[in-house]
Amino acid sequence: MHLITQPKDSLTPLIVAIKKATKQIDITIFRFDVKELQRALEGAVTRGVKVHALIAHTSGGGAKRLRKLELDLLNAGVTVSRTDDDLVRYHNKMMLVDCETLFTLGFNFTRLDIEKSRSLGLVTRNKGIVAEGRKLFEADSTRQPYTAGHDAFLVSPENARTGLASFIKNAKKELLIYEMKISDRQMIKLLQERAKAGVDIRIIGKVSKKAEGLKAEKMPGMRLHLRAMLRDGQEMFLGSMSLRGIELDKRREVGIIVKERAAAKRFREIFEEDWAKTDSGKKKTDEKEKKVEPEAAVAS
Repeated sequence: MHLITQPKDSLTPLIVAIKKATKQIDITIFRFDVKELQRALEGAVTRGVKVHALIAHTSGGGAKRLRKLELDLLNAGVTVSRTDDDLVRYHNKMMLVDCETLFTLGFNFTRLDIEKSRSLGLVTRNKGIVAEGRKLFEADSTRQPYTAGHDAFLVSPENARTGLASFIKNAKKELLIYEMKISDRQMIKLLQERAKAGVDIRIIGKVSKKAEGLKAEKMPGMRLHLRAMLRDGQEMFLGSMSLRGIELDKRREVGIIVKERAAAKRFREIFEEDWAKTDSGKKKTDEKEKKVEPEAAVAS
């Protein structure tokens, strides 16, 4: 398992995985404008790899672009399905390679998300999680019902709300959060309860005005396109769903919860680097420096 970091890692992990595929690639697409990735998928077809793209029925004004992508991929020999229209949006971002590796991504396949935004992706070979990813892909590509079957694989509107609520409730010491917008009343209440219980909660992103007692810092220096949390330095959530009612209850969103030391360590490193550049991070640094100065003067 490893963490993909944007904008540092760019397309490399995705292109490498596609080029190494020998049997099958399944990919869900909400937004897409990266020609290199398209050529890599088409190249995989040429090598004899079965490529199946599940394209969202809508992406907020991008219908024409999605239709063009559909036709281009079909002409290249890619199997293309379109999602149903029973949910407000199919917004998840996944890629399955050879039915063995699952990429769960916070970013779309766009230059804006990959090259100019802070985002992350998780790559796992956990058999249970990968199998559940395949199960969801098959259900959505054939427009069949999906029933959640793995506690670590969160799907809106099936089990994401209960899974994320449990994730937050079980925080004992710390929650480091990247969030596009926290506005769901249940999730706000749970975060407020954890904060009152002494859990250190730091948020980079946005919270609604009703989230009294919770403060979020703006992502410093670049755009944020990420929904992720690190709990007590050990367990990590990463997915496509924000803590907003519509994304938990009325859209198709996907995320996973993992416990892996190296990935958690890397997440913390990235978060702390970003936090240090926020107003709160800079203030804390200034306070530390002010405390050190008098001590240095006495010592001299």
